[in-house]
Amino acid sequence: MNADDPFGVEPPAVRKAFNAAARTYNAAAVLQTEVRARLLERLDAVSVTPASILDAGAGTGTAAAGLRAHYPDARLLLLDLAELMLREAEFADATRMTHAVCADAGRLPLADDSVGLVFSNLMLQWAPDLDRVFREFRRVLNTSGLIVFSTFGPDTLGELRAAWSEADGYNHVNRFIDMHDVGDALVRAGFAEPVMDLEHFTLTYPDLRALMLDLKAIGARNVTAGRSRGLTGRGRMAAVEKAYRRWHRDGRLVSTWEVIYGIAWVPGAPRGTALESADGEVRVPMDRIPRRR
Repeated sequence: MNADDPFGVEPPAVRKAFNAAARTYNAAAVLQTEVRARLLERLDAVSVTPASILDAGAGTGTAAAGLRAHYPDARLLLLDLAELMLREAEFADATRMTHAVCADAGRLPLADDSVGLVFSNLMLQWAPDLDRVFREFRRVLNTSGLIVFSTFGPDTLGELRAAWSEADGYNHVNRFIDMHDVGDALVRAGFAEPVMDLEHFTLTYPDLRALMLDLKAIGARNVTAGRSRGLTGRGRMAAVEKAYRRWHRDGRLVSTWEVIYGIAWVPGAPRGTALESADGEVRVPMDRIPRRR
């Protein structure tokens, strides 16, 4: 992380936010649950039989059952920065093939070439150095391995960001990376032929307080270096509420979330993904996607 970057993510703040949300996360993570299901479906389109799987940013272990359904004989490692999130994980594993490790995805406590699949649902946006995380994923993946992930794109919480910009000069929403830049980072880390796609979700809330409470419940707090360190007064909150009125629909506050999905292989690994899946969903190689202006 660049020390002079006001949007730089501070890992201690990330850990604190998700530890605080450990008990409320599962009930509030409606969008995360839906994205996880869609990410797991993408495994149907790849041909791989990993002996070991890394769930990076596993949180409360909610992807474990889905990963087990796809790969019942694989060793599964649940990794998260927040130890209290992992303590909430509940999974039945009579064979003791599932393990939880509290660690930083940018400093994986794993040997080189030790993993066949990296699965990561909505974790990468919390990494202060995306290149470093991808290099670590590439290091631990074996020669037949691949990474399947989701992360948030720049349209995420755009309404909230714009409303706060009219209230004060601090950062209140994290910076999210464009899909093409994510693909570039994969290539720099040594991955081959990343396949990317995205979709937008719209959530609605009765008011700004409900949105802010929902973000707090899933641990999605402002963890940027340029955030305000003091309390937010009623005056500023009222200003944000007023600015947000332009994004009301049918009397409810609208919140946009852009989700990026990606698959990338270790060079030389066998491919098992077609550009068009059985359900008609189209997935596009990065070199066919124009950059966002």
